[in-house]
Amino acid sequence: MTAHGDGTAAPVVLTGATGFVGGHLARTLRSAGAEVRSFDRAMLERVVAGEDVAASLRDSAGVIHLAARAHVLGETSASLLDVYRRANRDLTLRLARAAAAAGVPRFVFVSSIRVNGSISVRPFRADDPPNPDEPYAISKLEAEQGLWAIARETGIEVVVVRPPLVYGPGVKANFRRLLGLAASGLPLPLASIDGRRSLIGVRNLCDLLRRCLLHPGAAGATLLASDGEDISLPSLIRELAAGMGRPARLFPAPVGLVRGLAALVGQAATFDKLTAPLQVDAAPTFMKLEWRPPLSLREGLHETARWYRDMRRDATLGAVEGE
Repeated sequence: MTAHGDGTAAPVVLTGATGFVGGHLARTLRSAGAEVRSFDRAMLERVVAGEDVAASLRDSAGVIHLAARAHVLGETSASLLDVYRRANRDLTLRLARAAAAAGVPRFVFVSSIRVNGSISVRPFRADDPPNPDEPYAISKLEAEQGLWAIARETGIEVVVVRPPLVYGPGVKANFRRLLGLAASGLPLPLASIDGRRSLIGVRNLCDLLRRCLLHPGAAGATLLASDGEDISLPSLIRELAAGMGRPARLFPAPVGLVRGLAALVGQAATFDKLTAPLQVDAAPTFMKLEWRPPLSLREGLHETARWYRDMRRDATLGAVEGE
């Protein structure tokens, strides 16, 4: 971390510290000797309300803004974009303006590869025209655009990071469902799915975000993130199963039929998200920041699989002991 004049490390302001990525990142920063100032929900509500939060921002090395709304339940389609805009655009821009006014040198914004689009014909690049096709991604793009305007007005250094699907110990949602499939050992009709996807392990993403806070090459950049390797869904399940010491029983079936079966159980959207090709070209990020992911894709997947296996075992033991 950067240091004060007295040699002590300047603190880092982190939003979303209680989330999946944020919890890992807070530990990563503290392991590197940084003090973490967590902006929790109450503090972010103060930002939204326009209250003065300069004292909590002042003298920090920078802000890493992870807090976002990714899933909205119970909202109508007509109001969905407004909900995302308030959480992901408006809050971001208010926080960035507050940081700039407090003299914070750098603002790292964790956006989403969905700003580029949901399906890649070739690996996405940072300079591709944005093509968001869902309210969440639209709100992230608008936040990016607002941040560049604030950077021009105030001089604060902005860094935008667009990660793909993040996995690792503690992961939830769709990736945890994949872990459950891999652990089941059941025959699965997925062997014919060949769309390749870029992923990033949470440890790799946290290491990259820490780098973004420090490296001069990150200032003013939009950076695509990944493990540097791509993988198909069948190979992903095989790696996860191997990490748990479980067999992977995959057999070929028409992709349309499999999607139809997913639709019958209300999982068509999840199927599409996990099977459509979505690759990113992260090589410019590696070169610009002189950085490589600490863990390979296989190492990260096996670590995640072991965590899931152990979590299920501990839950089973706890249930037995509680009887």
